[in-house]
Amino acid sequence: MSIGDITTLLQRGIFEVLLLAAPLLVSALVVGLVVAILQATTSIQEQTLTFVPKVVIILLVLGFLGGWMFSSLGDYTVQLFRMIPSMAR
Repeated sequence: MSIGDITTLLQRGIFEVLLLAAPLLVSALVVGLVVAILQATTSIQEQTLTFVPKVVIILLVLGFLGGWMFSSLGDYTVQLFRMIPSMAR
């Protein structure tokens, strides 16, 4: 296995992690921004007001996209295991 193969393998792994984490992070970011704007306009500074909506939206996104995330990660893992014999040469 050459340096180029290892680099490609690492790039694909990083891309897979970013692809799977992006929907969760973006949804939490959007909800946090909306809650922060609401807190700034109403002068309510309750800590749980920022935490609870983020947890709820992350659970909803996981509920909707969990199947896709699991199958994508499973496909990537199967590809990695199929590459093991060529790495041993």
